[in-house]
Amino acid sequence: MPIDPATAIGAELPETKFSWTPTDVLLYHLALGAGPEDLRYTYERDLHVLPTFGVIAAHLRATEPPTVSFPGVDVDLAKVLHGTQEITVHRPLPVRGEAVLRTRVADVLDKGTAAVIVQESTGVTTDGTALFTARSSIFARGEGGFGGSRGPSTRLRVPDRAPDAVLETPTLPQQALLYRLCGDRNPLHADPEFAKLAGFDAPILHGLCTYGVVCKAVVDALLDGRVDRVSSFAAKFTGVVYPGETLRTGVWRDGDRFVLTTTAADRDDAPVLSDVVLTVS
Repeated sequence: MPIDPATAIGAELPETKFSWTPTDVLLYHLALGAGPEDLRYTYERDLHVLPTFGVIAAHLRATEPPTVSFPGVDVDLAKVLHGTQEITVHRPLPVRGEAVLRTRVADVLDKGTAAVIVQESTGVTTDGTALFTARSSIFARGEGGFGGSRGPSTRLRVPDRAPDAVLETPTLPQQALLYRLCGDRNPLHADPEFAKLAGFDAPILHGLCTYGVVCKAVVDALLDGRVDRVSSFAAKFTGVVYPGETLRTGVWRDGDRFVLTTTAADRDDAPVLSDVVLTVS
């Protein structure tokens, strides 16, 4: 059906109750490529939780492909790509817990050839403590032209100097298959035929996997593994990653934050993430 922004904008989705255990956290970290040298992420003794875990915590036990069906929005999954993702953590994420996810459609933008659906979610514990707030957008190709607002056009400028650090992070050939076990069973990340229908040469890595990999790389290299120092992490997905490629991330220190760009080193530094900001406390 056509997108109806009047119905969609402000619509609240049903609350999702969810829980997680150290096993879920360990699986998430393994799916990001953590290994035996990363015991703070891969061993339950003194287990640390990357803040990006909050983005997927409510969907850990999903076993079916996701749908893009909200009030006023019904979109073919093959047309959808992740646009942006941001998480603000209000306290360090515990290794186990129970919470409720409250989500609303914050905006629906008309980019002409595509629609952008913006969601905002807050994870709240059973005693009412806010854990995190996540804001994301999805880019639905061919779904624009419904007469809605285009929204602002902004781009983060990186400092006009060489990066303060350059991090190279290999991904695993099987990484998308591992990451699917964290809840996103979109066949785009496993099925070659589905990937070709969506316009790609092969299955691609989940954008949220790349997002988590880059956050981990910065925390490990520049924050001494202190996951509790991350206040927020935001990124725009500007290109795809094929499992097995190496990510190259340039990092600029800018006051109480790091500004980043990430490229695919194996494809002439094709852009992968832009407008990336990690804020520290």
